[in-house]
Amino acid sequence: MSSDKDFVDFVVDQLEDSNMITSKKMFGEYAIYYNNKIVALICDNQLFVKPTEAGKSFIGNVKEAPPYPGAKMSFLITDKIDDREWLSQLIRITANELPEPKPKKKKLKEKSK
Repeated sequence: MSSDKDFVDFVVDQLEDSNMITSKKMFGEYAIYYNNKIVALICDNQLFVKPTEAGKSFIGNVKEAPPYPGAKMSFLITDKIDDREWLSQLIRITANELPEPKPKKKKLKEKSK
């Protein structure tokens, strides 16, 4: 089952710093970016935040689950998804602890013979 665009829009609208938040459809699901860092995934209309030590401390009693079969565990956010201030703070904390994205390598064109 893929996620509804309405749910994705709801989550993105919940987050402050909207000029730094974007979403991108990937394989029928969505990635949430904060300042070009993937900080969360939305899969099956559920929000999965990338795990970090600071995020774990902020959340307290963390519920973890994989966003899709075979994926690494993430923080599953359910009961606080309506709390705009709390959710925005979690996303900022997560983004601050994640490394900067690696620059994309330019593809080399094959030389024609």
